[in-house]
Amino acid sequence: VMAKVSRVDLSGPPFGVWTGDPGAAEPSYAAETLILATGASSLMLGLPNERRLLARGVSTCATCDGFFFRGQHIAVVGGGDSALEEALFLTRFASKVTIVHRRDSLRASRIMQDRALGHPGIEIRWNAEVTDVLGENNVTGLPLRDTLTGESSELDATGMFVAIGHEPNSGIV
Repeated sequence: VMAKVSRVDLSGPPFGVWTGDPGAAEPSYAAETLILATGASSLMLGLPNERRLLARGVSTCATCDGFFFRGQHIAVVGGGDSALEEALFLTRFASKVTIVHRRDSLRASRIMQDRALGHPGIEIRWNAEVTDVLGENNVTGLPLRDTLTGESSELDATGMFVAIGHEPNSGIV
């Protein structure tokens, strides 16, 4: 059954699952066992144009979307293992990958740092944060702010991969 769950009752068994009106008296389904596999959602930066340009140059999954950026300049936002893994994967497609990190050191494991820092297709913009996403229909650039000086600059990139973590989709419980 493909349906969005609106409510669960974990006081059972039987456990109740509502797929329609969460205020309905009776659940849509009842089961002796309930497996919650809610997944996770990518954390976003909360920028003014970020959601509007999602799937138009803004992405959270390099393996899903990397091939769309063949021969282009891509930015990866983050400094942990996930961000560096995304950046390394994206070098298969991009002409250049720039990691934008708000600090002067990475949180990633030493081995991931060594791989990324030693890769000729990866550049790192230290002490920088993305302040918005530019473009009408597609990403055309990223305004950056230096976290130490406050100075503004612009990164000429056609893609931005956000890799700053995930949040479990557990709100229903």
